[in-house]
Amino acid sequence: MSKPHHDADPGAIEESGSKERYRLKPRAFNIVWGNDSRYWRIPPRSTTPSDNDEFAELVQVSWLEVTGLVKQLNTSTSYKLTFKLSFKSDAFGWSGCPVFLMAKVGKNGRYKWKRLKDLEVLPKEPIIVPRDDDPFVIDVPTLTDQPDNKLYFGLYEVWSGKWKGGLRVHEAIVKEIKKQ
Repeated sequence: MSKPHHDADPGAIEESGSKERYRLKPRAFNIVWGNDSRYWRIPPRSTTPSDNDEFAELVQVSWLEVTGLVKQLNTSTSYKLTFKLSFKSDAFGWSGCPVFLMAKVGKNGRYKWKRLKDLEVLPKEPIIVPRDDDPFVIDVPTLTDQPDNKLYFGLYEVWSGKWKGGLRVHEAIVKEIKKQ
């Protein structure tokens, strides 16, 4: 059975002109069950693109899958991927539910993953994960190594089968790491 999802709005991605930084707002994500208000509250298309209080809010799901795509990364470089997340005061079902950040470059690339342990305390104020002292870095190969340089990434908790709610997804940032 196919799960209904919220299709990404490409207009919800802010890009620096040099492909060094991408900011994905809530409407930029593909969200499984996102088009059903019983499971998610997705903000309407914003008339003010700089709205910093915008977030997608999880009402309840047993299958968390929030994915994004950045189409044109600079080759032979590295990017840091972060999410800005928070939880409502009445968040539920997260105990023992590991949330993972996963990413790959290219449709046929190999996934890299990281468990987001900072979420286990259910922070109410928005936090950036993973933290700067333990970054999630994706290396973009040369085009000869990989036929495309698209970044496929997402937040996942699809293993526990537990119902959970109260997560707020504010944004994701994909930022080039400058070589020292």
